[in-house]
Amino acid sequence: MNAPAAAAPRRVLIVDDSFLMRRVIRNIIERDESLAVAGEAADGMEALEQVAALDPDVILLDIEMPRMDGIEFLRRAQLITDACVIVISSVAQLGSPQAMEVLALGAADILPKPSGVLSVDFEEQRGHALLDAIARCAA
Repeated sequence: MNAPAAAAPRRVLIVDDSFLMRRVIRNIIERDESLAVAGEAADGMEALEQVAALDPDVILLDIEMPRMDGIEFLRRAQLITDACVIVISSVAQLGSPQAMEVLALGAADILPKPSGVLSVDFEEQRGHALLDAIARCAA
């Protein structure tokens, strides 16, 4: 009897204008065998192109970005994807107007990230919370 095939990893698109933040998030995702980084985007416009090309299962989304911010991306993306969106932002803290808006636009969860200079311990402090949020998307 053949062993059951392992489920394909959930494909994750990372959307953040900070190269360093994208690297930190990539490191977190790559530690989990049930996940795979499908791609990265530095702003909402690039993210829309990536969504169309890559069809990710999960989108990790910053709010403050050049050219097209995360809120406008959410408005447009809901027309072209049913991917689970998790907002990772320093401005969309729970209870803030931005948080209320992204939740109304369909974001599944909001995780805070440090404001200003990226904390080098973000991966350690928030890595488990990020993986937990992604797991809840699968439920």
